Amino acid sequence: MLIKVEAIIREEQFEDVKQALQEIGVNGMTVSQVMGCGAQWGYTQYVRGMEVDIQMVPKIKFEIVVSSEEWETKTIQAIQKAAFTGQVGDGKIFSYEIRMAQKIRTKETGYDALQSDN
Repeated sequence: MLIKVEAIIREEQFEDVKQALQEIGVNGMTVSQVMGCGAQWGYTQYVRGMEVDIQMVPKIKFEIVVSSEEWETKTIQAIQKAAFTGQVGDGKIFSYEIRMAQKIRTKETGYDALQSDN
């Protein structure tokens, strides 16, 4: 079974999360800069003396596909520990079952598609 783990975290936690994933042996990830809001619906900021409501907050999104429930648990625990600040806006982690994965160059599928080309 292949599982996709997605985490949306604070920008300032990016390096900590990336390092935590490398330390547990995650060998592939996709990272994107995204905008979003949760329950707090952004924040108020003063720009040139005027109050401005910022509805969307910049975040970092990690996407990692792992090969088992064991790796799913390890990955989620590493992200949780590294991304935690205890403040509103720390982010969310999601996991999904993947129906199929295929490496374009070799046409390998499933677990083999996740392996690096050493």
